[in-house]
Amino acid sequence: MRAVILGQKGGWHTESLAAALARRGVHAEALPITRLTARVAGVPRLRAAAVDLDEQDVVFVRAVPAGSLEQVIFRMDALRVLEEHGVRVVNSPRTIEHGVDKYYAAARLEAAGIATPATVVCERFEDAMEAFAALGGDVVVKPLFGSEGRGIVRVNDEDTAYRVFRALELGRYVYCVQVFVDHGHEDIRAFVVGDAVIAAMRRVGSHWKTNAAQGARGEALEVDDVLAELSVRAAHALGADHAGVDLFDDGEGGYCVVEVNTIPGWRALGAATGIDAGQALVDHVLAGRS
Repeated sequence: MRAVILGQKGGWHTESLAAALARRGVHAEALPITRLTARVAGVPRLRAAAVDLDEQDVVFVRAVPAGSLEQVIFRMDALRVLEEHGVRVVNSPRTIEHGVDKYYAAARLEAAGIATPATVVCERFEDAMEAFAALGGDVVVKPLFGSEGRGIVRVNDEDTAYRVFRALELGRYVYCVQVFVDHGHEDIRAFVVGDAVIAAMRRVGSHWKTNAAQGARGEALEVDDVLAELSVRAAHALGADHAGVDLFDDGEGGYCVVEVNTIPGWRALGAATGIDAGQALVDHVLAGRS
């Protein structure tokens, strides 16, 4: 089997995947997605640096760095064309697009009948202020595209909302306003591979942000049937081969899904649980090719 990892060479997750593949006898080179060259009416159809992606069986996508709208669209379109010509892309470009867009991801979750916090997405300052009031005056304002808790602010004062929304207006940003859910400084990250939750952890933070990248500590969590079923449904709602599903305990024996990460990290999960999610992902992908 031939495989490539699109990610940061030397990065922890890239090396984790490469090691997992090597244990299965597969050598995978790490290449930056920013080095894509596509050809129409020519071969190879897609190359990353000096490597022809057409000749690969699987391309693992570990990082899609920020860029202009044209750059991001080109990267996803190029991977989609590659997929259409028989190369498996993990996760698929469509799934990555669904996961990175907080509005579309939330809409997909709701359409699948999965509980998720009330959210308003809009472009006008006046509509954002109206959403702030309608959601009870205590909200989380998120970048429409983002990860690891960066750029997310809690706003629970009308004057602060005014200043935050005016600042976002200057940058012509889309407002993504979500009701704040009091979760006691902790949440759950469930890691889905295929049709199963392979591991989960409770993330405990020193404040309301519970991302591992924001300093939260992970504690191994036993996965009950309700959590497993809901997490898999959430991942499947976005078409994911693998995903990190973030949830809150609703206090009534159920859960509320906050986000689904379609390029999920697993370093903190492994430290908390001892489970190698990278190996589980590789084993899942290789099983699908047998």
